[in-house]
Amino acid sequence: MSKKKHSRQADACPCGGGVFSACCGRFIEQRLVPQTALELMRSRYSAYVLRDEAYLQQTWYGTTRPERVLHDDDGVKWLSLEIVAHGEQNGDATVEFVARYKLQGRAQKLHEISRFVREDGRWYYLDGSFPAATS
Repeated sequence: MSKKKHSRQADACPCGGGVFSACCGRFIEQRLVPQTALELMRSRYSAYVLRDEAYLQQTWYGTTRPERVLHDDDGVKWLSLEIVAHGEQNGDATVEFVARYKLQGRAQKLHEISRFVREDGRWYYLDGSFPAATS
């Protein structure tokens, strides 16, 4: 169970995709299955914002899943998610994104290309790489 529940279904979704209940809330709280890797990526971002360890664990592919995803209060305040690119082909997918956050009052960004795999009708996060910074 998550430490922090998203208390109002009419609130804006943390991923920026609309109303929580119609966006990531369908997957995180109503336990519907994301039909695309992009839906899974957005819902996983929202789960990080909401600190929902259980959802992050269940959507991470078994062979690459760590014992714990979230650590006690790490002080991260997630601010926004920007999808840069995404594509799916034959049960594999990638989603490139930039997530902005604050850590100890300092603005930061996470730029990742996430890989996803579809198995038994479900998408799972496999792993990610970090593109080289450009000037």
